[in-house]
Amino acid sequence: MILVIITGHIDLSVGSIAAFVGAISAILMVNYEVPISAAIIISLLIGALIGAWQGFWVAYVKIPAFIVTLAGMLLFRGLTMVVLEGKSIAPFPETFQKISSGFIPDVFGGANLHILTLVIGALLSVILIFNELKIRKVEIKYNLDVSQIGIFILKIIAIVALINVFVYVLATYEGIPNILVILALLILAYQFITTKTIAGRHIYAIGGNEKAASLSGVKTKRVTFWVFVNMGVLSALSGLLFAARLNAATPRAGNLFELDAIAACFIGGASAYGGVGTVPGAIIGGLVMGVMNNGMSILGLGIDWQQGIKGLVLLAAVAFDIYNKNKSS
Repeated sequence: MILVIITGHIDLSVGSIAAFVGAISAILMVNYEVPISAAIIISLLIGALIGAWQGFWVAYVKIPAFIVTLAGMLLFRGLTMVVLEGKSIAPFPETFQKISSGFIPDVFGGANLHILTLVIGALLSVILIFNELKIRKVEIKYNLDVSQIGIFILKIIAIVALINVFVYVLATYEGIPNILVILALLILAYQFITTKTIAGRHIYAIGGNEKAASLSGVKTKRVTFWVFVNMGVLSALSGLLFAARLNAATPRAGNLFELDAIAACFIGGASAYGGVGTVPGAIIGGLVMGVMNNGMSILGLGIDWQQGIKGLVLLAAVAFDIYNKNKSS
């Protein structure tokens, strides 16, 4: 979602696409016993086709993304109910379920602790330390402002301690969940794309000023089209993961996914005007939304109050962004 928002658009159909793809995957794997790998590939291709369909109308026909994805939300929610015939399909094969509910195996065979998880935590700590030292060295080389050495060391110690405490908690249970591995790979991939590639710079350029980007040689239509294709694939992936987690495809799956995704992006610092936003910011926003959802559930708040509070949080995040933009201008 963050890439769509950076380009200055929005996607209201992600929840419905997730539900539709989850339903298709259930029909393939449960009803027709299609091999899991083939069913996953087909499902992701369907997501890509849906993204291409919506991207065509937004990028080339110039219909506002709000209208196109609103139509997609209604269309694919309806198709979900059609293909499922108003019923749930379950259960999925056990191997498919483990994509969302399983854990990475411990190749070291630890008894009470998941040794591989501890090793991964140690490697992450070493990588973090070397990366921070490299960044500080570059900043000093170009005479940029750097924090005092004491503060720098304390920051490193705090982050490393946090990582290893988190990893130790996982190691005392069953290790790192498969879903966390998938999430980490996606974060690394999209962080690299948005910060280190020409495509990433083009996405930010379109969000900042689409006309200026076009005059500068950026193929704005093509970039926008592929952003929506990417969104379709990710929506399909979320549908597969959610179906595996539930061990069922249901007509109500993915309901209001788009609200949480959009709110996470804005809470994480994305701009309602486009051109601003980061992948880590969106992840932090997602964590905030997750903590808020769990906290409200623990407090026993009804779904009506939960939706109202999340709506106010979204409004406050966008209002804060607009206030800062007006203040700076």
